[in-house]
Amino acid sequence: MKHWIQAARLRTLPLSVSGIIVGSMYALRPTDNIDTPTDVFSWTIFGFAILTTLGLQVLSNFANDYGDGMKGTDNEDRIGPKRAIQSGVISPAAMKRALFITSALTLISAMVLIYFAFKDTNIGYSLFYLVLGILAIASAIRYTVGNTAYGYRGFGDLFVFVFFGLVSTLGVNFLYSKQIDFNLFLPASAI
Repeated sequence: MKHWIQAARLRTLPLSVSGIIVGSMYALRPTDNIDTPTDVFSWTIFGFAILTTLGLQVLSNFANDYGDGMKGTDNEDRIGPKRAIQSGVISPAAMKRALFITSALTLISAMVLIYFAFKDTNIGYSLFYLVLGILAIASAIRYTVGNTAYGYRGFGDLFVFVFFGLVSTLGVNFLYSKQIDFNLFLPASAI
């Protein structure tokens, strides 16, 4: 269990949820604008948004360990702590199973989140968020896994900006309010 916790890289988790926290706290703020609904915050949406984001971050960390381990990027010349596959404490086959399990659990969490946000209304929004969730899972894996891993091509920061900045902050706020608030672009970009 100790090695799986190390492979999950717990120190990366607080930053991954920062967009969710900012977008959610913005939904809590009182407003005088008649076009902006107040009282849109939901603890259920907040909880599943946090859970989904943590799943995506752990998935990304597992995929990074797997991809770098299989490509040989994590080798004796690597600076920093040894990774799980590199050191041999977790086998590539076990990490691959963990990728599938974490992907499935994250998708289930995302689907529950979407359900609580839209229920049986706004089917278009529900489908959009489902596709967005699948893209986020695929992006978490494709960071360093496969022949077309975008992390090796200099696109890692762009995907982090999009998914852990814009999508997490603006996306979670939309789950509450059902509208895009342009005041969140600057904080989302900073995250």
